[in-house]
Amino acid sequence: MFPAMVLNNHKSLQTIMGAPGVKGKKVTAIPKDGLTDFIRSVVISEKQELKEPFYVLDLGVVASLMDNWTCNLPTVRPFYAVKCNPDPAFLGAMAALGSGFDCASQAEIESVLSLGVSPDRIIYANTCKPESHIKCAAAVGVNLATFDSKDEIEKIQKFHPKCALLLRIKAPDDSGCRCPLGLKFGTLPEEVVPLLQAAQSAKLTVLGVSFHVGSGTTNFSAYRTAIAAVKTVFDAASRLGLPKMHVLNVGGGFTAGLDFQDAANSVKSAIQEYFDNEQGLTVIAEPGRFFAESAFTLATNIFGKRVRGELREYWINDGVYGSMNCVLNDHATVNNPMPFACTSNRGNPACRGMRTYCSTVFGPTCDALDMVLTGHQLPELQVNDWLLFPKMGAYTAAAGSNFNGFNTAAITTSLAYSDQD
Repeated sequence: MFPAMVLNNHKSLQTIMGAPGVKGKKVTAIPKDGLTDFIRSVVISEKQELKEPFYVLDLGVVASLMDNWTCNLPTVRPFYAVKCNPDPAFLGAMAALGSGFDCASQAEIESVLSLGVSPDRIIYANTCKPESHIKCAAAVGVNLATFDSKDEIEKIQKFHPKCALLLRIKAPDDSGCRCPLGLKFGTLPEEVVPLLQAAQSAKLTVLGVSFHVGSGTTNFSAYRTAIAAVKTVFDAASRLGLPKMHVLNVGGGFTAGLDFQDAANSVKSAIQEYFDNEQGLTVIAEPGRFFAESAFTLATNIFGKRVRGELREYWINDGVYGSMNCVLNDHATVNNPMPFACTSNRGNPACRGMRTYCSTVFGPTCDALDMVLTGHQLPELQVNDWLLFPKMGAYTAAAGSNFNGFNTAAITTSLAYSDQD
């Protein structure tokens, strides 16, 4: 049961609790600062006898992030990028909170539809799609997709002629982002008119334009230059006599935290500058890490230790072939683990005030590349202690493998709902 305080403070709680992927599962109400106590309760529970790694998904954080998005970008509807984290409970919560979904494959489309989401809340946002996946989209009624080449127009005309399109352009400036995308995706300025003409000849409707300034950007002026470029495409379509465009997709690149308001202000001011008189304009976005990153915490168990002088070396049961693949694939820095439930000091499970040592943390596989941390200061830890990694929801479990038999997909997720007020 949830305390009355929690029920009163989170109007979205009951909606989330009834969402597919969440309904019927145990969700524990916790105070805003109660995450570590909740993790401790999971660690000492019977189901953790094998000391396997696990995630905690805080649905209260998800609801708070949606409130933050709505407050700062009230006219921009999010279409969550499923590739970032496809956890069913997380997707269900996002659906219950009103999000649409950016899907990049047949499997992602099917996973979202299985939650009862209407197909008109899905964008097939992969500019180059296998024929069989296009046929699937047509069969289930996903009728909006992105493109950036003539060959894609030909495939869509043949296999999904009722599909409406968004022309994805290459963002003029993707500096300052964690993961640039322009080398693979996006139309160049000189390709815009020929592609619009090709779509017109194929009798396919181009509803608007999308772009992506790069994942995890810190260069918020990139939104302004990209939105200015979108305006030139709208104008080109008008000159060609195409049906009036009315969809502006500002893509992703957003991160939660203090920078989000600056990014949102850049988007809003650019829309006002370039589309202030545009009647009937629909603005959408494709955020991923904004919603997923801080909602998940990863708990890993220390199963090995080696001491070499003042150096401490530890082995944990998740690594760069698992959730920590973000170190290699997403250019992430995993540098803020919290030691927990130390066997050497059970009265101080967070190890506060203890002497620290230069430490290396390895993942579980036999590959020497599987190294999570080097030169990191940690207290003296023992086998069967734990390391907690916050902000582990973005491009982590989604891209893990089962190398050496350590199956990332087998990592379980415990659900909590924190009071964020």
